[in-house]
Amino acid sequence: MKPMTANDRLLVVDDEPDLRTLYELTLLREGYSLVSAETVAEALALLQSERFAVVITDMRLPDGSGLDLLAWLEQQGRNERAIVITAHGSAENAVEALKAGAFDYLTKPVDLRQFRSVVATALGREPGRPAPRREEAAPRTSSSSGALARLAGRSPAMEQVRELIRKVGRSMAPVLLQGESGTGKELVARAIHGEGSRASQPFIAVNCGAIPEQLLEAEFFGYRKGAFTGASEDREGFFQAAQGGTLFLDEIGDLPLAMQSKLLRAIQERSVRPVGAVSETPVNLRLLSATHKDLAAEVQAGRFRQDLYYRLNVIQIRVPPLRERLADLPDIGTSLLERIARDAGVHPVPRLSPGALARLSAYAFPGNVRELENVLHRALALSGASELQAEDLDLPDCVSGEDSAFGGLAPLGQPAAAAAEEEAGLPLDLTQYLDEVERRVLLRALAEYRFNRTAAGARLGLSLRQMRYRMARLGIQVDDGEARDAG
Repeated sequence: MKPMTANDRLLVVDDEPDLRTLYELTLLREGYSLVSAETVAEALALLQSERFAVVITDMRLPDGSGLDLLAWLEQQGRNERAIVITAHGSAENAVEALKAGAFDYLTKPVDLRQFRSVVATALGREPGRPAPRREEAAPRTSSSSGALARLAGRSPAMEQVRELIRKVGRSMAPVLLQGESGTGKELVARAIHGEGSRASQPFIAVNCGAIPEQLLEAEFFGYRKGAFTGASEDREGFFQAAQGGTLFLDEIGDLPLAMQSKLLRAIQERSVRPVGAVSETPVNLRLLSATHKDLAAEVQAGRFRQDLYYRLNVIQIRVPPLRERLADLPDIGTSLLERIARDAGVHPVPRLSPGALARLSAYAFPGNVRELENVLHRALALSGASELQAEDLDLPDCVSGEDSAFGGLAPLGQPAAAAAEEEAGLPLDLTQYLDEVERRVLLRALAEYRFNRTAAGARLGLSLRQMRYRMARLGIQVDDGEARDAG
């Protein structure tokens, strides 16, 4: 087997002769061409004289650390992908390396199967596939992905998101997407996947809040035949389905604490144990997560594990709400109308009139892009015109998300009634009083969003699961013909 091209060589940096030899033999058997160094100084001398595809470095070196090499690569604008090897149990070093720009990390003692897999992924090829021959070596340039192109809008906020997507797409660092419901966090996650070396591999999206708690472990890790009643055959979980690709965990803040602990172990060990299995299965995937909650506050409240938060929040991308980028409305509206019209077989694609754009710009969109899509979908279905007018847009009367204590949802009750209630003194039963206030708020939100529980919950900062729980607790019953859950 011929070695890879000169520009695809590997650099191994480790001061322990036995370990360095082990890494060299493993990589040579895979068909790679490589050189070695024992110190930061030796490694920098080699880097200054030639280019490499991947730099594999120990964290601790006699004259510095692997972070020194990462800093030099960053300062020089080099394209080498770095894999850092850290001491066992040193989560802080691993996170620090990823934040410093490492493509991925390994912990000692290094699992050689995992080692080969990570190196292969860094080189942009499938783990287990032989190193390409000279004539097969493909250029490692990438064009803008389809998902990145789907992020409509040219506002500074969106340009910043795009820039971050391009940067984090080059590494394996976990990314936490923070943003309100309906802002397009999954689209951002798909763009990150599309910009990385795993673009041709599976992208598995999971809504953590939509899975019953008792099924979480089986859905995430799979199960073996006979593991429980109804398990008639082996089934893979989300982790196995995302093998070689990306696993996107949406609404990660809704995971119960017990499942958070199991997820943390899977991330640390890079392996999962299916329900009913006696051994663990290695997994090689990139993990992206998203939430509309303030996870730092959830950690302080004891509802989210601090160690898991640190693992997930290596790099954070805030996805701005629509009200912060209303200048993008023409681009977003055009993109949405094109997609809706294409799916509905409508031609030509209707346009938004200046009056329609003005009305959209005057609305705060608590449901963000998802709410805008619903509005345009309804307008397109009910209007046969080639240009949508302001009167075609079915929007609530509220204008600004800052006009009331409920962010655009008018306070319940009349001012006079509130004053009378205050003059009446303190309530005799605080729990009953607060339940009644919550019941009225939920009913108002449901009515405003035409009994769409997903949209009403998002309006109030609640997941669908939380919305259903509160409705059941407060005895709010909605006719099945009226109740709707958005996808």
